[in-house]
Amino acid sequence: MRIGAIEAGGTKFICAIAETEFQGDGWSKPLIKESISIPTAKPEVTLQACLGFFSSAEPIERLGIASFGPVELDPLSPQYGFITTTPKPGWKQTDIVGFFKKTLQIPVFFDTDVNGAVLSEHRWGNGRGLSDFVYITIGTGIGGGIMANGRLIHGAMHPELGHFLPQKHAQDNFAGVCPFHGACLEGLASGPAIAARWGIPGEKLADNHPAWELEAYYLAQVSAMLAMTLSTRRILLGGSVGMRPEIVGKTRKILSTVLAGYLSWLESPEAVESFLMNPLLGSQAGILGAAALTLD
Repeated sequence: MRIGAIEAGGTKFICAIAETEFQGDGWSKPLIKESISIPTAKPEVTLQACLGFFSSAEPIERLGIASFGPVELDPLSPQYGFITTTPKPGWKQTDIVGFFKKTLQIPVFFDTDVNGAVLSEHRWGNGRGLSDFVYITIGTGIGGGIMANGRLIHGAMHPELGHFLPQKHAQDNFAGVCPFHGACLEGLASGPAIAARWGIPGEKLADNHPAWELEAYYLAQVSAMLAMTLSTRRILLGGSVGMRPEIVGKTRKILSTVLAGYLSWLESPEAVESFLMNPLLGSQAGILGAAALTLD
């Protein structure tokens, strides 16, 4: 089957065409045949560029969109398929699903970017065999996708882990960059927060810069919260910040301190190492997740 996939991010839209086949025990990992990265500009410019990519290629049978949010996921809502109250300028109330349904005339499947990554890691990555795990992406924003009892969590909307309110570090006087909450997790630990706090983008900071210890402090707090509220079996840290080599190791150490031996199943270093890790699919988790949406 020939499918289309869009990983819709606040910085760029990745569009891909992939092929997969049913092999008896499930769909094969999609093989990406073509892809393009499109800077996230105004909605009308960005969506038209994506349409141009798919229109110029051989026809696809289905399209999966894994999008930044917040988004409306209730199929009964008149705003289903919309990006809703996002702080991304110009993108509030954008009907992303409706645009592609109208122009491509094929089935369109839709979820958050992190829920897509949860699906891809569950099928082909570090979530295989697990009925309960969480994927957190840390980049332009912070988002979390949750699988519980083998199903993605959807309720009144989708999880918004990026707006969890952590306890601030005693030496952190930064007000935060979230326009809604200031010092929420996204406001303190996202890529833009790192750049605003230190005056330089995170990718230009050395591995031993104090920024990463502070980053790990906040990621350890949300990890401890998820371990204690969801009893989730694993947390995957993805995104451009989450996959920095030093982040997972530092977060593991602080997590053990935060938990203080309270959870017996997370006492040993081996257990913490298995609990907190990076996605196996790396930077492809999102685009493969968009493709995975079309296979359910």
